[in-house]
Amino acid sequence: MEHEFRDKQRKNYILVRMARDMVMALLYLTMAVFLFFGERWKIEQIMALGTAFSYFFGSICLLYGIFRVYRGIKRDY
Repeated sequence: MEHEFRDKQRKNYILVRMARDMVMALLYLTMAVFLFFGERWKIEQIMALGTAFSYFFGSICLLYGIFRVYRGIKRDY
């Protein structure tokens, strides 16, 4: 009985962790899209950052978002 409870608890932990990784990945990837296309869409806050900074930070957000997707799919916690 104790073993079943621990197994269920572990599965729930993995599910919550995977969901959190996917949501965070979505946020980082969305931020990357806004940073890459902010000047085309005439978003003043993005335009104020400058092109070089927005592409640099957008690239970092894109790479980290991809990493979070990979980690969520892998489920090795």
